[in-house]
Amino acid sequence: MTNHKLRSTKNKVQIRVKVIIGVTLQATARDIVQQFPGSRCFIVTDSNVKRLYSIDLELFLKKAGMETHLISFRAGESSKTRRTKEYIEDRLLKYRADRNSIIIAIGGGVVGDIAGFTAATYHRGIEYIQVPTTLLAQVDSSVGGKTAVNHPLGKNLIGSFYHPVRVYINTDTLSTLPQRQFKNGIAEIIKYGAILDLELFQYLDINRQKILNRDKSCLVHIIKRCCELKALVVQKDPEEKSYRRILNFGHTIGHAVEKLSNYKVPHGFAVAIGMVGEALIAKNLGLLSLEGFQKLQKLILSYKLPVSIPCRFTLDEILTATRSDKKAKNDKIMYTLISKIGIAKIDVPLSVNKVRKLLIKDKNFFEK
Repeated sequence: MTNHKLRSTKNKVQIRVKVIIGVTLQATARDIVQQFPGSRCFIVTDSNVKRLYSIDLELFLKKAGMETHLISFRAGESSKTRRTKEYIEDRLLKYRADRNSIIIAIGGGVVGDIAGFTAATYHRGIEYIQVPTTLLAQVDSSVGGKTAVNHPLGKNLIGSFYHPVRVYINTDTLSTLPQRQFKNGIAEIIKYGAILDLELFQYLDINRQKILNRDKSCLVHIIKRCCELKALVVQKDPEEKSYRRILNFGHTIGHAVEKLSNYKVPHGFAVAIGMVGEALIAKNLGLLSLEGFQKLQKLILSYKLPVSIPCRFTLDEILTATRSDKKAKNDKIMYTLISKIGIAKIDVPLSVNKVRKLLIKDKNFFEK
């Protein structure tokens, strides 16, 4: 079991998040009961995780004497809406959840985002806990305090910054994760290496087969490192005013792919496409060397992640979708681009026309 504490400053108030890696579900329940005596727990989960883990967590908490209620919704990105948030709020009100209550988000990024956003606004804010069960959530979305729901015009356009009080990471939950969802998380791990940590990037290359075979020691290592990197970034910039935008590498084009596919392309797969596209932009600007671009593309391909825009979408459709990106400023999109593996530059302003000219020459970026 590994403990990490994320500390940052927000309006002179210190934010503290305890991240516990390598803890079982039963041990998670025991710690929650010990740390929050007298509180009432409201488990928020989705239909997939409910049958795998959430019912067991509810049982462990009830056996330990904690009043617990379980609220679930249909699994999938399509449920990440204001309507689902309203449904959760209605259930909380029905069960008379108060400011002493705790929300426990157990599941992937969709569950964590929507449960966290609900916690941020219910009674003007109640405490919540993250129990991420997917690799993507364990290495990224469960840490950092971003909570949101989607809107037809774009991803995560409605939300808030609201940190969980604890994050419990159990790598055993990855054993039931479908391979497609497992690789979904690998893309975000590659992103961390590409923007911040050459050693992590090289580790992913050297240990690829062990990671794909879900070697526990490898998984603990990369999850721990990603949480450390995320914590360092969030400490510097809790509300994404500047430096935290380094984490957006691959996400401007990636979010456009997600949106156009109606979220049928998983987040990590879209980010993989986005990283290649945004690395191409950096290469064609003269910011990134051809060798650096090829190293990134090769690693993404080695994990059998996509490196080109699906043929059903045109470049113009992708670029039009980037206009609704949260990082848009006036007529330009603020991109995060890498200058070499492990080093990134934030807030590179580029117009849609400029990006079109930079990408149109690279025919391999478009599926035939």
